[in-house]
Amino acid sequence: MALFFDADWFDAKLKARGATRDELARVLRLSLAELGELWKDQRELKSHEVLAMAQFLEVRPAEVADRAGISTPVPQAPADAGVTASKLEELNGRLIKLERMMVELKTLLLERKS
Repeated sequence: MALFFDADWFDAKLKARGATRDELARVLRLSLAELGELWKDQRELKSHEVLAMAQFLEVRPAEVADRAGISTPVPQAPADAGVTASKLEELNGRLIKLERMMVELKTLLLERKS
């Protein structure tokens, strides 16, 4: 792991891609001043920024994290959107069942009190 942000490496990657710091700042949703803080090692990349920067520069997230000199865990690429949607749908169904059961239990308890 690099101890400091490797500005030369990042500038070389931007140049090789034909991109500018301004474009990278837009991708990361940062101002140029905030991006400049990264280059001066005054701000640490967040994990979602590591992933976005890696995708923009077409390198592995681990390489970005290493060259940024950070200890932030390397983010993993998001799971397949279809799998995620399926899991969310399953969880939503289970939540609905639990809510119904709670209503039934509440009704039973109120009937017992009467």
